[in-house]
Amino acid sequence: MPSIRKRGDRWQVQIRRQHAPNITRSFIKRSDAEAWGREMEVEADRRCLKHDPRVLDRITLGDLVVRYRDEICANKKSCDVEQTILNAFLRHRLAKRPLSQVTSAEFARYRDERLKRVSPSALNREFSPLQHMYQIAQSEWGLPIIDNPLKRVRKPQNNKPRTRRLQGDEYVRLLAAAENRRVKYLKPMIILAVETAMRRGEILAAQRGHLGEGMKTLHIPETKTGVPRTIPLSAVAREQLTHLDKAHPSTPLFEVTENGFKLAWQRTVEAAGIEDLHFHDLRHEAVSRLFERGLSMPEVASISGHRDFRMLARYAHLSIPENTWSCATMPKEN
Repeated sequence: MPSIRKRGDRWQVQIRRQHAPNITRSFIKRSDAEAWGREMEVEADRRCLKHDPRVLDRITLGDLVVRYRDEICANKKSCDVEQTILNAFLRHRLAKRPLSQVTSAEFARYRDERLKRVSPSALNREFSPLQHMYQIAQSEWGLPIIDNPLKRVRKPQNNKPRTRRLQGDEYVRLLAAAENRRVKYLKPMIILAVETAMRRGEILAAQRGHLGEGMKTLHIPETKTGVPRTIPLSAVAREQLTHLDKAHPSTPLFEVTENGFKLAWQRTVEAAGIEDLHFHDLRHEAVSRLFERGLSMPEVASISGHRDFRMLARYAHLSIPENTWSCATMPKEN
């Protein structure tokens, strides 16, 4: 039973449980004290008070981030991206605060500070692993965290999705600039992206052994959505892969690191005199071209790998009159 006693003009309630800290609270009315005492007794019986919340004084937010980075992120496909985000967060002063002192208000101030330097979408990408970290700490690590502070922080609205497509002679200029560079992988990668709607990571991970007979298809075993897919290769796409005829199955289609490709892409876009063009925009271009060829929504989704038709619709930005669009199937190649 809770201990209730009169102290001055208030009623004090004290809850005692073995292996748990005492909990004390005062009320003006005895009835309120008794009601609260009964409620806390029930929670105690459900083992809600079995952990000592004072342990949060000895663990910093940075300690939690390091554990999440090393134990959880390591098993994610987005490992590299999330580890970069978390390593940057560890340098912030908030990471040095004890968990007992980290509140929603602290993260709200962090949000306002970061929004002066990064976009809303970038901030939400930072918050995503941190919010999941708190969930893991509560459900799997047994830490006495009562509330996930990031759940109550207002998130900014993401940036509007990009609708950028290649305009005018930009594609010709882009390929010409890639042709003039010393690296030989850039032009074929650009063409393959436009012909297949593949993501940059998928292209970089593709190997000779993923190609089907006659190079008519390309199997993508690991995708962003976790669902493997096999896509058809046009004659234009196959032409870019002729140098791999006798290559070993584990040979990458393009031997370049992600960072090396990013640098080459940026320099090529600048050399072509094109503004505001991301490599991912080529995926938008490819999806839109597939629709313009007359493919249906399911057919385009089977090639692009989109599982949500609403998301796929956001990627498609047709540049042909509406009355010329049809749902004819993909023309077969000879």
